[in-house]
Amino acid sequence: MSIKIVVVGSYNQDLSWICDEFPKTEETIFGKFKMRTGGKGSNQAVAVARTGIKTAFVGSIGNDSFGKEVKQFYVDEGIEFFLTEQEDTPTGTAGIVVNSIGQNKIIVSPGANDKLSPLDIPENLVREAQVVICQFESQLNTTAYVLKTARDAKVTTILNPAPMRLDFKPGLIDNIDILIPNEIEFTQLIKHFCPKLYMDFTENTIHQLSEEKLHQLCRNIGIDTIIVTLGHHGCFVSTNDNFKLLPANNHNKVIDTTGAGDAFVGAFASGYVQFNKDILKSAKFGNLVAGLSVTKLGAASSMPYRDEINSLFY
Repeated sequence: MSIKIVVVGSYNQDLSWICDEFPKTEETIFGKFKMRTGGKGSNQAVAVARTGIKTAFVGSIGNDSFGKEVKQFYVDEGIEFFLTEQEDTPTGTAGIVVNSIGQNKIIVSPGANDKLSPLDIPENLVREAQVVICQFESQLNTTAYVLKTARDAKVTTILNPAPMRLDFKPGLIDNIDILIPNEIEFTQLIKHFCPKLYMDFTENTIHQLSEEKLHQLCRNIGIDTIIVTLGHHGCFVSTNDNFKLLPANNHNKVIDTTGAGDAFVGAFASGYVQFNKDILKSAKFGNLVAGLSVTKLGAASSMPYRDEINSLFY
């Protein structure tokens, strides 16, 4: 089976602490510790692979125990991997604190992710895919290079601008077919692209707007398809031709929201391949998978498998 979706981005070793409440400034509390695989790019690749679509992950790791262990993880997940080992830089890490209602706070040390170079990218793999996914958790110049390489080859490009970094070059936008930000990232994008009109724009503003007005805001960014993920509210889909708010699947108890955005992105891309580029059906698929992911602890470990998804979606 040929590779359908290529994810280029970050791998992080997730170091998580589960506690009742977030600690206050200078307060020490007790919690339970877990160590799992993570990183936005890697999580998205896992989300795709578990839906049954053949995927590959391209990233950068350190020559350390974290980097060595992740190779077997990809083998077990059935993901083809292309990892550049950095001799003098550690594997990326993320410190995650999760409270009793599933909210999280995260600090990321990019490590080897910042060393991923255009020279590390297997061009033929990118050019022959149906979909290529990138994020903002790796070297920005490399992300821009991957998106342009894919777009030149008429491969559908998806960017998840997370975490938001506004130092990207304006030309990067020209090579994005589908943009998938969350509420915070969308807010920052609107302030960036329309500073004179929307400097007071916040996440709360999004929910106060009519669907028509939110659609108009999306059109200001200049990308054909924008999908704003809205947590337990679902997602808002804006294309050149139409717009629609799709409600979330809120029938499950929330255990941990870490990785929910990655679950949506990976599942959307999978749906895009499965459903012949049907944007709305793919977004509904993404909502379902993201809703299932928050019922388990962890990021990559919480991504649901095909049988679990199909029993609810079809």
